[in-house]
Amino acid sequence: MKSTLARMRRRYASTRLLEADVADDPFVQFRHWLHDAVTAGLPEPNAMVLATASTDAVPSTRHVLLKELDAEGFVFFTNHGSRKGADMAQNTHVSLCFPWFAMERQVVVGGTAAPLPLADSEAYWRTRPRDSQIGAWASAQSAVISTRTDLEEAAKAVARRFPDEIPLPAFWGGHRVKPHTIEFWQGGPGRLHDRLRYRRADDGWALDRLAP
Repeated sequence: MKSTLARMRRRYASTRLLEADVADDPFVQFRHWLHDAVTAGLPEPNAMVLATASTDAVPSTRHVLLKELDAEGFVFFTNHGSRKGADMAQNTHVSLCFPWFAMERQVVVGGTAAPLPLADSEAYWRTRPRDSQIGAWASAQSAVISTRTDLEEAAKAVARRFPDEIPLPAFWGGHRVKPHTIEFWQGGPGRLHDRLRYRRADDGWALDRLAP
């Protein structure tokens, strides 16, 4: 008897993604698609899967939130002592994936990650809600802890320590992923999906079509 998983499938029926219809600049194209995802009401449209690997090639993935996008790349923030932080300190090669399945779309980014300047991390830190700042201080992210109560007590201790303004922790900040490839994936009927990949070239960006 076939398993339920084997029978799961979806018919993709969206319009095509053609070379003539995309922007010359992948960042412009990404902003178009991100706007579409926001307008469509997708939950957490700025959520992206971040894939890292240690120096001994052990991969790890998790969701993080895109917080800035500029001409240099994609920015997110995290605890430098977390598993992803440790991975990026040893191996700067990362990948991002924006899984906009409700729109039959994905964007996959390949590139290198580098820490943001301290001033940029401080500027973003000041925009975070107080409870998020407390959480960042209280959590030794990715470390083993005994109980949930320990985490909650750590948060209370941080709140008592900083009754007013909470400073940026030295162990927390931003990373920018500078892409060398950005692939736009659009679902197609019969699994004939459209995959257009921008890759860095000497004079800007080259555009390739990939087989699905």
